[in-house]
Amino acid sequence: MTPLSIPPQDGKFYTYLFKLTFYFLLFYFQPFTLQAQSKDALRFEIDAKRQGVEYNSKDALPRGREFKRIDSTYYVGWLLEGTYKYEHAADYLGFKAAGEQLQKAANLMLKDFKKQLSTRTANVMDYIPLMKYHKDWDYLSYCLMNCYSNTDDQQKLWALLQNCKKLNLQDEMYLETFNYLAWTVHRNRFYTNSKFSFLKNSIKENEAYANKLLDSSITKIKRDAQLNKTIFSIDFEATKMPGVWHYKSVLYSYQLNIESGAYYYEKLRKTVAFPNNNFATFCAIQAKFKEAEEYYSIAKKEEAGDKRMKESFYYSSIINAYKGAPKVGINELKEVIKANGSTPGFGWYNIALARDLLYDGQIEFAKRYALKAEQFKEIHIGTTLGQSHYDFTVALMNLMIKVKEIERLKFLDKRWYFSPNTVGLIAQKTIEKYGMQFLIINQFATNPERDNVVYKLFSTESTISFDEVWALIDGFSTNYFLERFKKEIAAEKRFHVKRYYKLFTAKLLMKKGEYKEAQSYLESILNDLTIDQEYEKLFLARVYESLIICEKELNDKIDSKLVTLFYTTYPSLVPFSGIAMPMRLHSNEKTENEKIIIKQLKATNINWVSDISELASDVYIHFSHKGNLNLIEYAVKNKNEMLIPTTSFSYDNTTMKWVPKQLCFYIFNVGNSDKGINMK
Repeated sequence: MTPLSIPPQDGKFYTYLFKLTFYFLLFYFQPFTLQAQSKDALRFEIDAKRQGVEYNSKDALPRGREFKRIDSTYYVGWLLEGTYKYEHAADYLGFKAAGEQLQKAANLMLKDFKKQLSTRTANVMDYIPLMKYHKDWDYLSYCLMNCYSNTDDQQKLWALLQNCKKLNLQDEMYLETFNYLAWTVHRNRFYTNSKFSFLKNSIKENEAYANKLLDSSITKIKRDAQLNKTIFSIDFEATKMPGVWHYKSVLYSYQLNIESGAYYYEKLRKTVAFPNNNFATFCAIQAKFKEAEEYYSIAKKEEAGDKRMKESFYYSSIINAYKGAPKVGINELKEVIKANGSTPGFGWYNIALARDLLYDGQIEFAKRYALKAEQFKEIHIGTTLGQSHYDFTVALMNLMIKVKEIERLKFLDKRWYFSPNTVGLIAQKTIEKYGMQFLIINQFATNPERDNVVYKLFSTESTISFDEVWALIDGFSTNYFLERFKKEIAAEKRFHVKRYYKLFTAKLLMKKGEYKEAQSYLESILNDLTIDQEYEKLFLARVYESLIICEKELNDKIDSKLVTLFYTTYPSLVPFSGIAMPMRLHSNEKTENEKIIIKQLKATNINWVSDISELASDVYIHFSHKGNLNLIEYAVKNKNEMLIPTTSFSYDNTTMKWVPKQLCFYIFNVGNSDKGINMK
């Protein structure tokens, strides 16, 4: 059999068939041709109107919406609206909304311009038509990456960066793909592959992976430099490398590799990209607090570029606690909170303020700000500090407050054990304290970072002071921590940190009743001539406090000289220590209310002495009247040294009941910055 064939026809038939086919094809494809021409015209109109409209300009939002109405299939409208919303976002919903717009823009760019985006060329004439697409993708991806980071959508963030890695732009002004891949791994280092598919299975493996990604960043920069040297500056590599050095310094600081961290910070110091905040923390982890404060002060004046939390204000609260200047931190943080409102960082600033109030002895105010932090939904922007750090820090601050509440009850009535009401309150709060401590310890027991960040004193990712670490471990696994910290003394390479492990070792030995050995550790600390008398007052106060307890247990007496050193070093700690400070009272009480105030003052846990030859501080109380107001002036002297200068406050009949409690704390320099403290 033969295949089917068409019988031959004459020439007119073929001419007619050709014309028919031509007109059919013409009318069939004409709508598509006109549509393509129309779309090109619309996009040309958008590109023309876009001239002069920056990503973050005030016109970006209305222009973006206009461009979406003109052609919603063109990425430009979505890009401008998305970048505008990103620039103005300050909370989860804001970044979520911006991310939706930017993701749509990214999808449209990949659909229409993937070829242009993935093209790499050393020919400047070929690169110029591609430049606008490369610039748009670079900034779009940078903003979208931050949106995913700030809404904690790590999988989408990683997928976006992988897309950027495949496109391999030859000039990343904002994105720095491999650097941000490394940052993402480091920021999530304490999770494993079961949580996020891009991670390894331990902190050590994740850190090694992050470092490897930074090495890949160096390789990419060198390749891009070869390609771009005829298009951009011959210093292309030099302008890009500081980004890698920045993240290298972050990784080595976290690993407490001081030598390598210092190497990269010194390289960064020669550039405009020197990170003052990070370097301040690098100083702090070496217990170089004076230098840390200096660089935090510089960082506070720098513009963050977005609404991120400024770590410098938060960590300064710890420095202020260390140097015995919590009032400085209180005033500063109140101004910061007032100026910034409930933007990212609000929760962290409230924790910091609660800390400084706590070390100033203002417990009720500390509780108020700790509660604000607990109830605030923090957004963790531009920081490795995440929600787990935040929750842990708030919980530990509440524990510290609870401990102080118990000690305050004991201070206000030195015979508290004869008062059923006070005994009941102390028992209740003690149970609450142990419950909080047990809950924190057990929750933290599952955190793989506890050994590197909390039990390893002064870590870059630690959000608490050494004193708060002690509050956490006090009373738990004494033998375990004693063995651990003894090993740390021998192994620790940071010279100034060794003495802190010695203090912890001494305090743990005291828990075991081994006061003689503890005393030996404490006395060796005081022989350390490198202690900074200005910036390590909290540390010194804790050493004096521990020595006083050892002396009492070993010799059944209190060394007045040590108690005076304790008081003069950090007066606001004394009322919460259980140590009775020797003092002499000089007062002029006459009225019944004035006598009640002095009587209650004498009932506190202060060792009131009358012998002028005894080593004691002199307390001067002077009552006077002005109209309907009653005035009290007070001052504290030690020999010829004025410890607390003459200060006054007023009261009337409605506030009389708080005066004795206020006054007994005022003479320890607690509160009174607002001429009053909140008491309950």
